[in-house]
Formats: sequence, structure tokens, C-alpha cells
Amino acid sequence: MIFSTNVFLQVRNDHVAPIYIINLLISDLIQLCCMIVEVVLPEDSIITTIFRIIYLCGLTASVGFMMCVALERYLVIAWPLWYRFRRTIKTSVVVCVVVWTLSLVTFFSVVFLADSDDMLIPFAVFLLLPLPLFIFFLGGTVKALSAAISVPADEKRRIVAVLILVLLIYTLLFLPYIILLLVEEARHNITLGVVSFMFVKFSPLADVFLYVFIRKGAVDKLLASLCRCRMDSDDSNRSTT
Repeated sequence: MIFSTNVFLQVRNDHVAPIYIINLLISDLIQLCCMIVEVVLPEDSIITTIFRIIYLCGLTASVGFMMCVALERYLVIAWPLWYRFRRTIKTSVVVCVVVWTLSLVTFFSVVFLADSDDMLIPFAVFLLLPLPLFIFFLGGTVKALSAAISVPADEKRRIVAVLILVLLIYTLLFLPYIILLLVEEARHNITLGVVSFMFVKFSPLADVFLYVFIRKGAVDKLLASLCRCRMDSDDSNRSTT
């Protein structure tokens, strides 16, 4: 409840990044609901098959909104003046509609190719497209930060932390699953199949950390808490000796 209220207040204060976070959380909820249905209902049930396809739609939207978060962080640093006059809630809503529309297009393409062996190829290709963009956003942001004199140090750390976290989530959790779908030899690897499916199921949980890092001062508070815990541990060790 507190989590939702904080996000809503940031949207009302004309921060557009939380809009992408809200949609990312919605896509994560869709995935979680579909996973629950898949566990509860029989595996060969028609309803289970439908929810599996809906799960793919939510997974596709999740990657799309991760890219939106990374793009927004990049524009804040690389094109601050241009982005300042175009950063509106209306524009963000339009972008969210486009992401959901593309996810639905991928959804219907999977349904249309339901009887084909390559039914997941369009889905896998769509998931793979953001990879070079994630790398470009991170590299461009780090390069632009050296010339961004007016940006506070804590803001720089927060933006870089968000971009690194997005790239890590995508690389560790999504990329093995994408390789499994695209490479035919990988589909016969049981170990890769189990690991990739397990990793991609953890993506909704990993997305929660994006909200923590996107909040102002969250990185500094986290570092301060770690340092405080370290100092308390050292003090307790000294007192015992």
C-alpha cells in the first residue's frame, strides 16, 4: 500500500519515470497471476494454455517497460534541455500504449502460429531487440555524465545504478531464455532449459529493485545503511574484545 502511494505521488508531481514503473509492475502482476494459474490447473487444460500465452504478453511488456525506464534515464543526462520540454505525462502515456500494443501484436502472432514449430520465434526476436539499446543507453549515459557538471553526484549514481540494474536483469534473467527460444540446439539442452525457465520466473521479483533505485536518494540511503551496519559490527567486535 505504501509502495503504491509513493509511486502515485511521484506521478502527480510530474515525474514520468514512475509511470513506466507502474506499467512494469502491472506486467509483473500479469505474469504472477498466470504462473499461479499454471500451478493450480492441470497442465493439459485449455485455460492453462491460454494463460501461458497471456504470460508471454506480460513478459514482452515487461521488457518493453524496462527499455522505457532505461531510455528515460538516458535522455535525462544526454539530452537534458530537449527532454525537459518534452517530458510530459501525456507523452509517457502514449509510449505505454505503444508498448502494450506491441505486446498484443506479439501475443496474436504467437496465437496465429500456434500450430507451427516456430511459434515462439517472433516473441524471442522482440525480446532480443532491446539488448543493443540497453548497452547504448548505459554507455551513452556514462559518457555524457562526465560533461554533466550541473547534475549532482547522488543523481549521477542513481541514474547509473538504474541502468546497470536494468542491464543485469535483462542479461541474467531474460537472455538465457531468449537463447533457448532462438537456438534449436539449446532447446535440447535440459540443463539450460531448466535454468532459463527458472531465471525468467524471477524477473517480476527483480523488477521491484528498480523502484528502490529509481527513488531519489535510495542509493545513498542504501550505502549509508550498509556503512552503518558495518560500523556497528566493528564496534560490537571491539567491545567484545
